[in-house]
Amino acid sequence: MNRFRRSRRSAVSASLSCVLALLLAGCTGERPPNSGETDRPGTSTAASSSEGGELPDVVPQPSSMIPNGGDVRVSGKVVVVADPAVEPWTRTLAVRVLRATGAEEVVVREPGRPIGDSDLRVRLGSRWSPTIRKTFQDTELDFPDGDEKLASEGYAISVREGQNPAIVLGGMDPAGAYYAVQTLRQLATPGRVAGVAVLDEPEMPTRGVIEGFYGSPWTHAERMDQLAFYGSVKLNSYVYAPKDDPYHRDRWRDPYPADRLRRLDELRQQAMQHHVKFTFALSPGKSICFSDPADWRALTDKLQSLYDIGIRSFSIPFDDIDYAEWNCESDHAEYGAPSARAAGVAQARLLNRLQREFLDAHAGTTPLQTVPTEYSDTENSPYKSAIRQRLDPVVEVMWTGEGVIPDGITVDDAASAEQVWGRKPVLWDNYPVNDYDATEGLMMLGPYAERQPGMGLRLAGLVINPMNQAAASKVVEISAADFAWNSTAFDERRAWHQAAEYLAGDRFRGDEQRLSPDSGTVDALMVFFDLNHTAVLPDGEPWLEPAPELRRRLDEFREAWDGDASNRKRAVSELRGYARSVADAPEKIRKGTPEDFVSDVRPWLRATDLWGDALLATLDGLSARAAGNSATASEEFRRAAELADRATSVRTVEGETLPQGPVRLADGVLDDFVRQAPDMR
Repeated sequence: MNRFRRSRRSAVSASLSCVLALLLAGCTGERPPNSGETDRPGTSTAASSSEGGELPDVVPQPSSMIPNGGDVRVSGKVVVVADPAVEPWTRTLAVRVLRATGAEEVVVREPGRPIGDSDLRVRLGSRWSPTIRKTFQDTELDFPDGDEKLASEGYAISVREGQNPAIVLGGMDPAGAYYAVQTLRQLATPGRVAGVAVLDEPEMPTRGVIEGFYGSPWTHAERMDQLAFYGSVKLNSYVYAPKDDPYHRDRWRDPYPADRLRRLDELRQQAMQHHVKFTFALSPGKSICFSDPADWRALTDKLQSLYDIGIRSFSIPFDDIDYAEWNCESDHAEYGAPSARAAGVAQARLLNRLQREFLDAHAGTTPLQTVPTEYSDTENSPYKSAIRQRLDPVVEVMWTGEGVIPDGITVDDAASAEQVWGRKPVLWDNYPVNDYDATEGLMMLGPYAERQPGMGLRLAGLVINPMNQAAASKVVEISAADFAWNSTAFDERRAWHQAAEYLAGDRFRGDEQRLSPDSGTVDALMVFFDLNHTAVLPDGEPWLEPAPELRRRLDEFREAWDGDASNRKRAVSELRGYARSVADAPEKIRKGTPEDFVSDVRPWLRATDLWGDALLATLDGLSARAAGNSATASEEFRRAAELADRATSVRTVEGETLPQGPVRLADGVLDDFVRQAPDMR
C-alpha cells in the first residue's frame, strides 16, 4: 500500500503542466432554492490553520497538500478574476465562500478588465497563463514541465500570503474547478484561508450513491438535498433505482405521469449544477419478453421520454429476478430452455442492442450500466461466462462484493471480479442499507469499514446503497466519499469524526455567518454513533461490532469490579461519566444538529434517552451494593429494568423504515449489561 501511495503522489506531481494549462471552471445553472451547496463536512477550527505547521482537514482527503507559507487573511474588498469560461454556479459558490469567510465586498472581473484596489485577489480559471504557471512553480510541490495530465475532475490550489497575497484555483475541467472551490470552502476559517498548496485528483472515476433499497423511497426534497450534498463532498454519481417506485420496476412499461416526470427533470437539473451524473435505472427483468418487439418498443419509448427531459445516463438492472423461467413462450423458442447461460445470452443481447441502437444514436449519452442477476460473488458460472463473452465492453457492470451483504471487500476480491466480468466493475456496496430482515430496528451510523484501501486500482467506481433515512445516511456517505476519492490515504476514524463535525454545524448558514462545529454536539454524536455502530449479515451476524467503545468501557468495568473490592467505587465513578454522556447525548443532538437528521433518528434518540437513564440507574444500584446497601441496590436495579423495558418498546416510525420493529442500539452490549448487573456480586 505504501508503494502505491508514493507512486500515486509522484504521478499527481508529474501531471501539473496540463492542469496549469486547462484551469477551466465549475458547474452550470442558477442556484435553486435551498440547494445546500454550501454544506460541508467540517474542518475543525483547531486544525484549520497552516501557520502552526498543522494542515487543515479536507474531506475527501486530497492527493497532495503541503504548507505554502502563512495563511491569507480575508477582509475588505476581494476581487475574483474569473475566465469567461467559468460558469455561473462556480462563480456564485466562490463569492459565497469569500463573503462567508470575511470579505465585505466581492467583485468578479474577467481577465484584462480593470481591477482597481483590493485587499485580496483570487484567480479562478485561466489557460496557460504565465502568472498562474509561475504561482504553482513557486510552491514546493513538484510541478514538472512534461505533458502529463491530472485525471478528470483534478484541480490545483495555491494560497499564499506576502506583499500581494493571492489565491489561485483551477481544474482540469468544469468539475475540477468546482471541486477546487469546494476545497477552498474547507480551507477557510473566519477571516482567513489556510496557506497551502493542493494538487488533487480522484482515485475512482465513479463515486456516488444508488437509491436502490426496498421500502419507502426518499422524498423529492430529500433527493434534492442529497444531490447538493454530493457535490460538496465530491461524489459525482447518483443512480435513481428505488425498488418501490412502480414505474421503475413493476410498471416499467408505463410512462411516467407528467408530475413525476417534472420532478425527475428537477432532479436532473440539480444534479447537473452540482456535477453529479444523474443515472435513471429501469428494471424490466421481472416481466420482460426479450424477443417481443412490443417490449423493445416499450423499453426504448420509456428511455426516450427520459432522454427528452435531458437525462443522458441510463441503467438496466437485472438484479433480484428469477431467471429459471422465461416470461413468454417466444423466449423459449429464441433462446432455448430456461437456464442461467440462456438468461445471460438474452440479457447481453438486449443490453448490446440498447447500447448500439439507442445510446450510440442519441447525442450526449454515457455508456449503459447494468446489474447482473448474479451480482454477489466472483465464482465463474455459465451465466457470468455468457455476460463476459457477449456483453459489449463499454457497458458498465455493477457488483456487490463477495456476498449481497459482504463482511469485507479486498483488493483481491475486486481483482477477481474484474477477471470474471471481463472489465473493472462498479462496486454497489450494500452498506448502510437497512431494508432486509436482519436490520430490523437498526440505524447504521458506523464508519465506512472493512473495505481495503487501494481498491480504486481495480474498480471503475463505488456507489453505496443508503438507508431509508436520507439525512442519517450522510454519516456513511461522507466516509464513502473520502474512500472513493483517495482510498490510499483513507482513515475510517477520521472520516467518521468528520461526519459528526458536519452534523454539528460546521457548514455555511447564509451569506454572512459561518459556524464551526460545537464540540459538545460533536462529542454527543460520537457517543450516539457508537451506540449505532453495527452492521449485520443477512443471518443477523454482525460484521461491524456493536458499540465498540461502550463495550470496551463495560469490559474494563467488569474486570475492575471482579478484582479488588476497594476499586469498585472508582470503577463506578469512571463509568458513570460515560453513562452521563449517553444520557445527555439525545438532547444535545436535538438542539445542535439539522432538523432532518433529528427527524430520521428520533426513535433512536428516544431509546437512547431511556437506555442512558437505565445505565445510570444500574450504576446507582452497583454503587449501593458496593456500599452494602442492598435495599437501595434492589430498588435501583428494579428502576433500571423498568427503563430498559420501556426502551425496548420504542419502535421505528411506521411507513418510514423497512422492516419495521422495535428500535435496537448497542445490541447485546448495553442491554446485556443492564440485565446482568443485578447478578454482579
